[in-house]
Amino acid sequence: MAFTGFPAAAFDFYARLELDNSKTFWTANKAIYESSVKQPFAELSDDVERRFSALRLFRPYRDVRFSKDKTPYKTAAGAAGESDGGSLFYVQVSAEGLFVGCGMYTMATDQLERFRAAIDANRSGSAIARVADDVRTKGYEIAAMDSLKTAPRGFPKDHPRVELLRLKGLTMGRPFPLAKWMHTPKVIDRIVTVWDDAKAMNRWLERNVGPSTLAPSEPDF
Repeated sequence: MAFTGFPAAAFDFYARLELDNSKTFWTANKAIYESSVKQPFAELSDDVERRFSALRLFRPYRDVRFSKDKTPYKTAAGAAGESDGGSLFYVQVSAEGLFVGCGMYTMATDQLERFRAAIDANRSGSAIARVADDVRTKGYEIAAMDSLKTAPRGFPKDHPRVELLRLKGLTMGRPFPLAKWMHTPKVIDRIVTVWDDAKAMNRWLERNVGPSTLAPSEPDF
């Protein structure tokens, strides 16, 4: 089936899950999750696969083994696909609305080494600094899953691109507050716009960083 948007029930499901994050609630409302969250993500994946990448929906269960927070379920549904160059295409649905992002969220050791070397080099570093400024001008946030408080070891603290050197990944994205268009096929237009705007960043990442050659960790799918 073609993607027709995320129904209002999807956002309502996560609003109620935030209030009652329990197995009892999940069991009683699992059918809503399946029909209003999981199925639309599958349809979205079919629609964007040819141009970008197939999307895989992350597991709804939290890993609570090493966390003080023992609530069992994630209060958002995220799905991601990967380009040949190693960048991820990401979409998330929660009670607040939609988030769309793109880039390398957490770099492996070999990627991070190439990333920092490319930022340090004047030509490639200046290029990605210009890209970052451009996407910020368009209203996107440049971020990473993790970052250092200062320059990494071996780099001067007053490096002209220290803000980028501190990052342990490179992503851009935008939140969209809950709106009626999210229940329609117009969602695809918003997603595609974000991913198209990420092209320059992804090209830089593909040329200068690329996929990791290390053994991958277990994915959270």
